[in-house]
Amino acid sequence: MKNTLFTLCFSSFIGHELDAVSQAEWRLLYGLRDLPDAVAEPLFVALHVPLFALLIALAWAEHTKLRERTRLLLAGFSVFHAGLHHALRHHPLYTFDSPLSQALIFGCGLLGLAYLLAHWLGRRHTLNSITGSHQ
Repeated sequence: MKNTLFTLCFSSFIGHELDAVSQAEWRLLYGLRDLPDAVAEPLFVALHVPLFALLIALAWAEHTKLRERTRLLLAGFSVFHAGLHHALRHHPLYTFDSPLSQALIFGCGLLGLAYLLAHWLGRRHTLNSITGSHQ
């Protein structure tokens, strides 16, 4: 179940990034917002290729600790990211108002939170099994 939660979280984030192109999200990002759209848009898209290649490699790495730490960081980021979108909702250039945009952003955050909770509960159960504690 934990793996499914992470995969859905990550997939929602990728869906959000696709939506972010149609919403011109680069206009909200430092480093890109001062560039003309004709430069910023392809740069925004191009930067996601190595970013997602790296994230996929790390989140599905064979090394268990690397994979788990990456997934925890990405799940935590998804919660933070949803909070950031909530904070930006009144910005004049913010256009993520459609039901699809909202579902991708906040669904991703909720799935990330669910993954973090599942991880924590799994660790707690494992620790209780090892120590014989039944709290």
